[in-house]
Amino acid sequence: MKIGITCYPTYGGSGVVATELGMALGRRGHEVHFITYSLPFRLQRADVNVCFHEVQVLTYPVFEHSPYAIALAAKMTEVARGAGLDLLHVHYAIPHAVSAYLARAALGARTPRIVTTLHGTDITLVGNDPSLYPITRFVLEQSDGVTCVSDYLDRITRETFALTRPPRVIPNFVDTRAFRRDGPGCLRERFAPHGERLLLHLSNFRPVKRLLDVVGIFHRVRQRMPARLLLVGDGQDRPAALHLAAELGLEKDVIFLGKQEDVAQLFCVADLFLLPSSEEAFGLAALEAISSGVPVIGSSIGGIPEVVGDGEAGLLFPVGDVEGMARGALALLEDEERMARARLAARARAVTLFDVDLIVPRYEAYYQEVLAGA
Repeated sequence: MKIGITCYPTYGGSGVVATELGMALGRRGHEVHFITYSLPFRLQRADVNVCFHEVQVLTYPVFEHSPYAIALAAKMTEVARGAGLDLLHVHYAIPHAVSAYLARAALGARTPRIVTTLHGTDITLVGNDPSLYPITRFVLEQSDGVTCVSDYLDRITRETFALTRPPRVIPNFVDTRAFRRDGPGCLRERFAPHGERLLLHLSNFRPVKRLLDVVGIFHRVRQRMPARLLLVGDGQDRPAALHLAAELGLEKDVIFLGKQEDVAQLFCVADLFLLPSSEEAFGLAALEAISSGVPVIGSSIGGIPEVVGDGEAGLLFPVGDVEGMARGALALLEDEERMARARLAARARAVTLFDVDLIVPRYEAYYQEVLAGA
């Protein structure tokens, strides 16, 4: 198949999944064209079947805001016509599905077919906004196929939009060969030179990630044992989190690493992954953690229980229960046998349920359904 993929190319779960999907499809012999405003950050390895088309937004004095959706539609039209695309697979309804709909209308044909994948905030925040609701529902109805990354998001989408054609759940995935505890280049000694326990958090540091709770959980663990906290990513809550760490006297034990491309090397050093989010449609970072044999301490909301399986690959608590999460973290860290069982269960869950070689064929089969007009 010839497939166009559009996503946000910046750091975030949806961009990671879309990029990894495109590269996996390329390895499986499909022709993949990424269409977005910059090179997706994980699209670094050259592949004969994968190429990138940059969307360039023209600026004119009359435009108060750059018309990215229009420029994207124009580039989609150009690539679809030139490459003979069978499908446009867009990640996020707004604005990507809108642009795909415009491109197909401009081409005046039934192809390329449009598949829209929903990742969470495009439904729970953007699409549910009263001002955007009508257009979001319209482009979902006009898509030839709609997928959700979790049962939780599927339920929210059905309740919110009551689509005539229900979405298909295809979960996010992980390359379990890349994310594993015995991976090459593991740098544990660099971060824990004296055998300290290592806790990890990776996100875009938005308020829904509850970064201050991460610091609060770590503070309670640090009172009981030598430990260090690795913060990977960046965003608006970084200054507040680092300020809280300083107030608690944790400056030397909280290590801010910023945005990182090769996060597999960081997961393999960690003892626990902290994800106390107030909203999470799936939790891709949690999946990368359990694939690396790292149990998760997090919130029992959204799609996280589908990834972690409370009590199997980690322990989940109500949002904001910092005390409970800290107790859960200590229960694992202070019991080597229990920690060993949790590590094995975490790895097994990722391998048996979410491996890339299990999930990508489900996308291929869905594409074929869509192309057949099912």
